[in-house]
Amino acid sequence: MKGVIAATPTPVHPDLSIDTERLIAHCRWLLGEGGCDGVNLLGTTGEATSFSVEQRVAAMLAVSKAGLPMERIMVGTGAASLFDAVTLTLAAHDLGYAGALLLPPFYYKGIDAEGVARYVESVISGVGAANLRLYLYHIPQNTGVPYPIEAVEALHRRHPKTVIGLKDSSGEIAYSRQLAAKLPGFAVFPSAEGSLAEAAQSGFAGCISATTNVTGRLVQIAWSNPGSAAAQQAIAGATAIRAALSAYPLMASVKAALGAMKGDAAWERCVPPIRSLFDEERGALFARLESTEFRNYKPTPLQEVRRS
Repeated sequence: MKGVIAATPTPVHPDLSIDTERLIAHCRWLLGEGGCDGVNLLGTTGEATSFSVEQRVAAMLAVSKAGLPMERIMVGTGAASLFDAVTLTLAAHDLGYAGALLLPPFYYKGIDAEGVARYVESVISGVGAANLRLYLYHIPQNTGVPYPIEAVEALHRRHPKTVIGLKDSSGEIAYSRQLAAKLPGFAVFPSAEGSLAEAAQSGFAGCISATTNVTGRLVQIAWSNPGSAAAQQAIAGATAIRAALSAYPLMASVKAALGAMKGDAAWERCVPPIRSLFDEERGALFARLESTEFRNYKPTPLQEVRRS
């Protein structure tokens, strides 16, 4: 996978079960009109760790049966339990996903590089598939456990056809630069649209971002026209939208923006402990978005979106 990849939110019903109909429709939109090259299903933005293994596998199954191009969809399979991670990663493989995005073990802290590497190798061994494709998910501010660069190097060296990439959501672009420099051909995806300004220079495979659910069409201009004036303008526009969304709880902000774009307030539901935006946050967010490029391609006037 490469290019502009959206870490999609997961829509839920009033009982907080996964709304697979809305999820599938959104994935289809992202891969078409939404401007994205790929989708990251059931990651952090997708509130994956708030769902049971059974719920996650059921959603993965529904998406895999929907006629979507599976070579363009990766899925998060991280879990605190090694055995749950194996179950989810095996399902991702068997259902034909382009790759499994694997968190490090995130309950026990102080795990050294070799311990993290052995965990990943235990998942690989547990799945037992020669053509497994793993992307590591580095988000230490959430997990409390990083993927040390030496662990990533060791894993890619030992399993070059299996451990093929990494999503860097640390916010430290130096980590992505160092990893891409050390491992040419290893797919490194920073998590912010602005990183595409240096994608060719730094060897990035693209970006995987929550906010590309909203900015995907702009970001695709940057990815498809590297170094051009149009790319610079598109990155500036996308970065302004990202800044507005990031000023409030990000998962809830992205869901609120999608609700406005789709004219469907059901998108605003979140699974506790994540909460929807308070009314004052929502109003302030939309006021900020009105001063960005967002106003030019939303199909529904923000003030006309009904709350539910």
